[in-house]
Order: sequence, then structure tokens, then C-alpha cells
Amino acid sequence: MSDSTFQFDRRRLMIGGLATGGLMLMNPRLIFAAGPIVETAYGKIQGFEDGPIKVFKNVPYGASTAGANRWLPAKAPQPWTGVRETVSAGAMCPQRFGAPMLEETAMLQNGPYSEDCLNLNISTPAVGPNSGKRPVMVWFHGGGFAAGSGNATSYDARNLCEKHDVVLVTVTHRLNIFGFLYLPDIYGAQYADSGNVGILDCVAALQWVQKNIGSFGGDPGNVTIFGQSGGGGKVSALMGMAPAKGLFHRAIVQSASFIRGGEKAQATDAAKRVVETLQVKSLKELQEVPQDKLVEVMGTTRFGARPVIDGRVFPAHPFDPVASPLSANVPLMIGFTRNEANFTPKPEIEPITEARLHELVAGVFPKITPADVEKVVTVFRAKNPGTPDNVIYQLIASQNTGANILQEAERKAEQKAAPAYHYYFTHTVAARGGKLGAPHTAEIPYAFDSLAHAEPLIGKVTPKEQALADKLSLTWTTFARTGNPSNKLIPAWKPYNLQERPTMVLDDEPKLVNDPLHETRMVVAEMRGKYLNNT
Repeated sequence: MSDSTFQFDRRRLMIGGLATGGLMLMNPRLIFAAGPIVETAYGKIQGFEDGPIKVFKNVPYGASTAGANRWLPAKAPQPWTGVRETVSAGAMCPQRFGAPMLEETAMLQNGPYSEDCLNLNISTPAVGPNSGKRPVMVWFHGGGFAAGSGNATSYDARNLCEKHDVVLVTVTHRLNIFGFLYLPDIYGAQYADSGNVGILDCVAALQWVQKNIGSFGGDPGNVTIFGQSGGGGKVSALMGMAPAKGLFHRAIVQSASFIRGGEKAQATDAAKRVVETLQVKSLKELQEVPQDKLVEVMGTTRFGARPVIDGRVFPAHPFDPVASPLSANVPLMIGFTRNEANFTPKPEIEPITEARLHELVAGVFPKITPADVEKVVTVFRAKNPGTPDNVIYQLIASQNTGANILQEAERKAEQKAAPAYHYYFTHTVAARGGKLGAPHTAEIPYAFDSLAHAEPLIGKVTPKEQALADKLSLTWTTFARTGNPSNKLIPAWKPYNLQERPTMVLDDEPKLVNDPLHETRMVVAEMRGKYLNNT
């Protein structure tokens, strides 16, 4: 095969061959010979060209976190000599594979995993010290604080970078028990940050960006952090972290919030359960536990991963009782999808009975009275006509994700230092014949303009679908460029305020609507106040 005839499959290059860390059905020397070379602070790296876009995968921003480095803040990578090849996806943090929704699982990286997982991917239109100063967008993946990586196919950055002249970075970091095991009360002050090392890895990645992104055509003075689900939670958390202050300039939170973090006492109890279950007698023994054993123990100890409000990394809860002053001057874009709650293995998307609907409503609000069940059903049915299944999934979305996101938007707006922009994504995707509606994760391939890499969710790429991707990708990148998402393809977007509550409804024809969910928002707030102790 000659250089002139060599072709490669971009999707296969992104996640193919992960079991061996290699490239499937390829001669890597042909790629390496033509790939761009960039000098970072730790050594030279060589990527590959995806059309006009230069791509670098598995770029280390930290050393291995195994052994004695477990549960300690990330250390700098060991510098290398020569040229490091960065053409295939890096390892993900040890975890349990898969997502609740089968369509999303089909697009995720499924191995290998390793504690040497502090790596990032970079896509850029140009490289070199004089290659320009483009907006930089740093993506934090979903999966809560427990799963995922920066290598899902829907995170493909080719179109975003080529059409909108931005630099895109996706980050992989420590998760679950490897990133959020709070140990100082067991093993001393050396481990004061152990319950937050997973989110501190995100800070280390942003510090790497500040130090190196200029060589990739990016502007370190214009960095937007964005993420969906757990990634949106990470963005919200970073907005309240002292070490992250000044490392980013705009923030986009998709289908998530992080209003309050974990408490030290509960985090210590969880760590004690882990240590007792493992029956280790010393810190050295804990550091030597095989990574697969730690993954197994997560399930048996009910370990719930989340950052800890420790008074060090987090001076206070990021959005409670008010938005953190640390990111007061950072504009925020935040929103959620119409059918968030359809993100389950077997959502009740087929018609259900009225009796089943009332049972499910009672499950959302424990001890709710029959009269209030009827009130909730009546309000949601008026806004969501159709079969009972549509009513319950709108309720679950509004009570969980939607209510918390609106609270985060409210507190950012109340701060009156930088604008907050609120959106509501309502576009029905093709998966399961449209029965999923606009589920959790649905907006990602439109914002990335990566529809061709999200076939399980989006289906065939039609002109109609592409037109929406054009609108969302321009909106996301315009916000990254200017701090205001308004652009020629959508109506003028007013910042969120508690009087009008302007919300951009994102569908085939985006429109700005004041408080589009007023009735359902009010009844959810009433029921939360009555039955969930205002949480």
C-alpha cells in the first residue's frame, strides 16, 4: 500500500483497536510519517491529520496514578525524549462499563482501563507557535463521577473545529473509588485531597491547557469548559473550586448541576466501609489492592462517587446557598432536554394505565396524598398531552434534573456579575422510532455537529437533522468565542432572570420563550416543598 492510496476510517481510529491500544487494519508508520509534530512542555508529540484538522490522542497531562500515587493529586508527566506517537485513544479509568441507555452505550469507549489514565485528546485547525489564537473548548465527559471517558464517538470534533475555527480538548481522568475516596480521617493529612483527586485531575488538565494550548493554535485567555450529565456536574463543581479560578472564562452545563457536594462525615463513613470490606491493615496494603478488586468493591459497599466539600479544594458548596464568588465573572449557559428521564435501559415508553401512572407519581413524592397525585397528573397532562407514559417521564425529568438546573441558573442570575443563559432542548431523535423523544444526551451530537458518529441515537443524517446541528454547533461555539450565544441562526437570546425566565427552546426552529415550563415548574416546587423537605 502506498502513501498516495492509504485511507483510514475515522470512527475506527477513534475507538477501534482499544483492546490492544493499537490501530486496527492500519500501517501506523504511514500516519506517523505524515502526522503533525508539536512540542509540549514535556516533549514532542505526533498526531494525525483528519482532513484539515490535526488530531492528537492520548496526550498525557499527568503521571500514572497507580501504587503510591493512588488518591494523591496528579503529578506532572515524566518528560520524554524523541517523539511520542499520539494517534489512538488512551486508557479510561477503571470502572464498570456501559450507560443505562443502550443507544448511548453503543457509542462509548469499552476498554482498556488503567490507573495510567490522565490523558486528553486535542483537535485543532492548525499547530505551531504562530498558528493563531482560537477559542478553546474543553469537554468533560458524562457518566456521573463514576464512569466514561473522553473517547465516545459522539465527541468527534472534526466538524466543530473545521466549521467554527475552534480548538477542542476532551479529558479523561480518575473516577469513582479511584477519584473520590476520602481518606484523611483514616490515613492522615497527606490524603486531605483524596476525596477530590478526580475533580483535581480536571484542574490539572486545565493547567496543562494553559501551559501548552498556544502551540495548538488555541488562546489560553479564552477557554470554555463544557460537559453533559456528569460532565456538566464537573463544570459546575469547577466553578466553585479555588484551584480552578482563572483557568477558564466561560462555562456550559448540559443536563446536570452540582449545587451541593458531599459532606466529610458521610465521605469518611464510605471510605471506612471500603477499607473494612477489603480487610487491609495498612495504607501500603490498600495501595497494593488490584484495580479490578477495587472496581468490584464499589458495588458491594454502595460507594457513591462525588466531590467532597472539604474547606480546602471547595471553600463552600458551589451553588448553595448562593453561586460561588470564585466564578462570578464567568458567563454560564445551562439547560436540559425534554425527556431526560428516558435515559434508562427499559423506559416505560409504551402506553401505561392510569393506575400505573398514579403509582409512579406516588413514587416520585413519598407520602404524597391522592389529591396531590391528581393535581400533579392534571398539571402535567395539560402541558404534555398524550399517553400516561409521557406524563410520568416529564414529571421525573422536571423533578430531578430540571428543578436542580433551574436552581443553578437562578442562583447564577441572582449573582448579577455575569449572565446566565438557559435552554430547553425539545427535538425528538430517531432512536426507537422517536419514542424516546429528546432523551438525556440527545443534544450532544448536535452541539458537536457529529451526527454521523451518533447513528444509534440520531439515525440517518438528513438535511433537517443537519440544519439543527448547524444551529447548535454555531450557538455553542459563539458562546465560547464571545460569552453570548446569540447568532444569525437563532433568535436573540436574553440572559436568564427571575422575572421573565427567558429560555431558548432548541428544536428545528429555535425560539425564545419566557418561562415555558411555568405550570409544571410551580407544581413541582410545591410538591418538593411538601414532601421532599425542600431538597
